[in-house]
Amino acid sequence: MKLYYAPGACSLATHIALNAGDLPHTLEKVDLKAKTTENGADFSAINPKGYVPALELDDGAILTENIAVLSYVGSLMPALFPAEGMARWRTLETLAFISTELHKSFKPLFNPAASEAEKDEAKQTLGKRFALMEQQLGGRDFLIGDGLTVADCYLFVTLFWAREKFGLDLPAGLATYYAALRDHPAVAKALAEEKLG
Repeated sequence: MKLYYAPGACSLATHIALNAGDLPHTLEKVDLKAKTTENGADFSAINPKGYVPALELDDGAILTENIAVLSYVGSLMPALFPAEGMARWRTLETLAFISTELHKSFKPLFNPAASEAEKDEAKQTLGKRFALMEQQLGGRDFLIGDGLTVADCYLFVTLFWAREKFGLDLPAGLATYYAALRDHPAVAKALAEEKLG
């Protein structure tokens, strides 16, 4: 498999999951503004949507969209995505919440044209949604079950943005969780590979 990624973008979640599952893969960095890969390929021809992640499967098929890509990677390493029972549905539920409610709420913060009022509203929304994630975490080490899942991989990215890109305060429980995840071998390796310190 080949992961098309941009350093620190939401593709970092897939990168972490691939490392956590010890799944064979290669990486190809994408310049999202120029829409080219580090090898000079036209990224728009690889993913016409123009954003990452894009996961090239061994048969050449391209899979996009975080929920789909993370679910696929999780299917290859079931510890990352429970195969049955309520844990499976909680993982999917959490991925959907992170994608539609947390991830999208960062849009004004990434947009240089957004007004201060829009940015302030985004920060307030994120604060409320992070509080919900802290409640779900409930003081545990991981969101679902006793080990890292793809939901943790994706939540980590949003926490990374909050802390490292925008200097936002996190609820105490999430701050502790974030610090612990940074030290997880799969996370530390992905951060190093993307040169994110």
